[in-house]
Amino acid sequence: MTDSQETTAWIKAMPVVFVLIWSTGFIVARYGMPHAPPFSFLLVRYLLSILCFLPWIVLARVKWPQSRSQWLHLAVTGILMHAGYLGGVWAAVKAGMGSGLSSLIVGFQPVLTAIWLSYSLRGSDQPGVSRRQWLGLLLGFAGLLMVVWRKLTLGSPMDHVTPVNMAFAIGALLSITIGTLYQKRFVQPCDVRSANAVQLLAAFAVTVPLAWAEPEAMRWNAELVGAMAWSVLGLTLGGSSLLYMLIQRGAAASVTSLMYMVPPTTAIIAWLLFGETITAATLGGTALTALGVSLVVRPARPS
Repeated sequence: MTDSQETTAWIKAMPVVFVLIWSTGFIVARYGMPHAPPFSFLLVRYLLSILCFLPWIVLARVKWPQSRSQWLHLAVTGILMHAGYLGGVWAAVKAGMGSGLSSLIVGFQPVLTAIWLSYSLRGSDQPGVSRRQWLGLLLGFAGLLMVVWRKLTLGSPMDHVTPVNMAFAIGALLSITIGTLYQKRFVQPCDVRSANAVQLLAAFAVTVPLAWAEPEAMRWNAELVGAMAWSVLGLTLGGSSLLYMLIQRGAAASVTSLMYMVPPTTAIIAWLLFGETITAATLGGTALTALGVSLVVRPARPS
């Protein structure tokens, strides 16, 4: 296989690898959340991720963004897509919201993105969201609802909705949606390692006062260490970097539709690791979601 063929194969595999990595987020939360407050955990995660990226950048002689505006745009996306999104999800789960409901709320992102794109591109020469993509988005959301419905209706007594955890979840949804659109619009192509480092520095800065205000202390043990290690190496260095590259390479609606596959994949991983029940609705919802995503990301036929 030539270098160009290997590159093409890797590009085609990127969405699958991204979904597999991103789907482990709630698994990490299950291991780490009982032992640490959300913002303190994320603060350490950002710091360790930065310490991993910096020597990689130096050894590989990676260029940093060349203009102040690019630094500013990357900082904004870092605050939205790291601090806002992750902080909102983790805080909502810590405040008692079940993983099914929180994943459903955040999973509304592709539809929200498509609505904004359809509105903002009216009357322009750029293609908006097609009818086929709208159908795929709706099918994907229906499949997502099938997957999480059992958790919504049969959640544990500790799963409850309050104005506080609902505000955190909606804040996470808005942060990841606005951050994705903002990055696609304003961030110029640059090396993913230096871009991620700038984003993490901004997320670290805004998370410091939030972590400082948390009364609970981190209780280090094997589960928390494992959750932290995978959060840094897998989710941040791997998942966040892949998301950055996917946004730079693809249309916003196509990229965000991959988020539909996260809850079904998470359910399958939880079944493998924890023996959680896989129902017929889960399998049917996963298939429906996959069909919806395929309709969104499939290239349009030339007229």
